[in-house]
Amino acid sequence: MATLDVYHVIKRPLITEQGMHLVESENIYPFAVDPKANKVQIRDAIQRIFGVEVERVNTANRKGKTRRRGRRIGRTPNWKKAYVKLKEGHTIELF
Repeated sequence: MATLDVYHVIKRPLITEQGMHLVESENIYPFAVDPKANKVQIRDAIQRIFGVEVERVNTANRKGKTRRRGRRIGRTPNWKKAYVKLKEGHTIELF
């Protein structure tokens, strides 16, 4: 299996009210990541892209929701979320 490029592992930061609370209180940054990426790949990608040191990575697989448009029923895609805790003194300026 081919390895993922670091810029394909991280899809986008999750900027939500709960996520900003985690950033301010515990130095944990939430990201949407590729569903095939593992914790080691996520840690490496964050360190290389943002130039910070990562303490730990927690992941969560999110199921897509069922949505209706009139009579048609569809699903939103499944996706993966990563919570990245940075070492003391490190921050990501994007947030």
